Amino acid sequence: MYDRDLPPEGLIPFARALDETTVHDLWVVEDLGWTGGVSSAATALAVTSRLRVGIGITPAPLRNPMLLAMELANLARLHPGRLAAGIGHGVPGWMRQVGAAVPSPLALLEETITSVRALLRGETVTLHGRAVHLDGVSLVHPPAEPPPVLSGVKGPRSLALSGRVAQGTIVPEGTGPAQLPGIRDRIGASDDHELAVFTYLHTGPDAATAARSVAAGQAEFLGVPVEEVTMAVGTPEEAAGQVRRLWTGGADTVVVRPIDTDPLPHIKALLSAL
Repeated sequence: MYDRDLPPEGLIPFARALDETTVHDLWVVEDLGWTGGVSSAATALAVTSRLRVGIGITPAPLRNPMLLAMELANLARLHPGRLAAGIGHGVPGWMRQVGAAVPSPLALLEETITSVRALLRGETVTLHGRAVHLDGVSLVHPPAEPPPVLSGVKGPRSLALSGRVAQGTIVPEGTGPAQLPGIRDRIGASDDHELAVFTYLHTGPDAATAARSVAAGQAEFLGVPVEEVTMAVGTPEEAAGQVRRLWTGGADTVVVRPIDTDPLPHIKALLSAL
């Protein structure tokens, strides 16, 4: 992941450097006030040749599903097979700040994902739901290969929703391997439903300090004790061990989020240890 706190112009050299490694994905962020996910994904795709670029995640309250489908379709046609689109509820406090809070976040997310996926398949969509209203709209240029749409969620009802309507689920940083079987059970989807797990990464001698800098906030976000926040920190070998445990616990994709202003050394150290 290219962290939201890093300067946007640093994404270009970061993406080019990752394109020369063995990693499969580069994930970009859309958080209120930081950076736009679609523009970041477009930039990363344009300067790389093989990486899959994931958007983690676009908040449904800020994105009309027709406009979002148009943006995703454009990227999918320009870069076939290299896009993964994450959509989520949005942080409630942030959504209230911009006047985008909705009475039923679950309904909005389900209707957004359902309609975006249908539009990307080239269908004409009419939907008068609880939150989404589309009347006979379709894409003029749907992609031949629609990108997978993943749901970025964490609550039990949202996980079940993701299993019903999305092609994958993104779970947030701090989630540990012991939690993954239960998460998969709540999702209840088929084996081809991608489970992507975000995790913090730091491989330097000050790993404990770096972990403390983010652990308390993430524990509050997840609603768990701080000691239960799982990270890939320590020596490169210790970080690699944690990534492996996430894989064996059920993660299909592990997305590491380096805690540093210079993320590449941590990624290269991890790859060497793996």
